[in-house]
Amino acid sequence: MVEISATLVSELRRSTGAGFVDCKNALVEANGNFEEAVVLLKKKGMATAAKKLGREAKEGIIESYIHGGGRIGVLLELNCETDFVGKNSEFKQLARDICMHIAAANPPYLSREDVPVALVEQEKEIASAQVTGKPQHAMEKILEGKMDKWYQQNCLLEQAFVKDQSKTVNDCIAAAIAVIGENIRIGRFVRFQIGE
Repeated sequence: MVEISATLVSELRRSTGAGFVDCKNALVEANGNFEEAVVLLKKKGMATAAKKLGREAKEGIIESYIHGGGRIGVLLELNCETDFVGKNSEFKQLARDICMHIAAANPPYLSREDVPVALVEQEKEIASAQVTGKPQHAMEKILEGKMDKWYQQNCLLEQAFVKDQSKTVNDCIAAAIAVIGENIRIGRFVRFQIGE
């Protein structure tokens, strides 16, 4: 068995943001191979990301982004569980990427739960009016599809990520949770645009 130094464990922890014990175990499993340990942590992280979603996230950073010659600005509160992760370069890059996405996509809401009930009812009425005359079971499916599409356009977590349209913003956060090893969530955001 290869001797695993505390320095190597600390380096892996700095690189991935994963916990000390997880880093040590990954290095032991990888026989001291740093790159292999990173891969192992990523694989393990994806499996445990869902478990971490329920944990409290009270640390983090406020990230800002100014785009378009100073005509658009974004402030984002991105939360994590520990201040150690809040200083992690991958965490900071995720915050920056989400800010850029907000600047480009201009989502009015964070999630479905944040959309006012009156607006949801209004959108349902509009969608229902567009599908009248169809059989009842078909109308329900079409209405559900139209509402899903509306949420995907208006809720940040469901929007296709501007840097990779095959993923949603929520997918990117889940991937970061898997790599970093802590719960990550968006606390709040605001987008400013000159003239709005």
